[in-house]
Amino acid sequence: MLKPRLVVLMGSKSDLSFARRIGDFLEREGFHIRCEYNISSAHKTPDMLLSKLEDFDKSGDETVYITVAGLSDALSGIVAGFTKYPVIACPPDFEKFDWPKVFSSAVTPEGVAVLFVPRPENAALAAAKILALSDPSLYSEIERYRQKKRDEILEMNSEIRGELVE
Repeated sequence: MLKPRLVVLMGSKSDLSFARRIGDFLEREGFHIRCEYNISSAHKTPDMLLSKLEDFDKSGDETVYITVAGLSDALSGIVAGFTKYPVIACPPDFEKFDWPKVFSSAVTPEGVAVLFVPRPENAALAAAKILALSDPSLYSEIERYRQKKRDEILEMNSEIRGELVE
């Protein structure tokens, strides 16, 4: 049976603390998705990157890639151009560079699709939704999370309404 897998590819070790927020979110919210971390530079070790992608593609597991790379973010485009699986760019330096960062992460030529999700937790959730297409058991986990977020809003509303009434 195919297993849902999320591969987080980082450009360098300095991206790890940001990237860990992806797996931490999945674990904290109870998603049964394997999250693997790898470092491969599109600039410095492209041969190693392509070899890893080939191995991942051959595994037969349903996979989503989240690329975590700063500066020019060639990693996202290279991964998207080489693999058959979805790629989500989640750059760790988005807050520093703001919206121009989209151009180095997600503005790619036709035929090279990269999704852009700047918050690691949202990138993890997007990956879960994509993986649910081949693993319907994830839908209940997604719905549980959606209900949790809904309940938080309802609770906040009740608190505020209670404060206004007093």
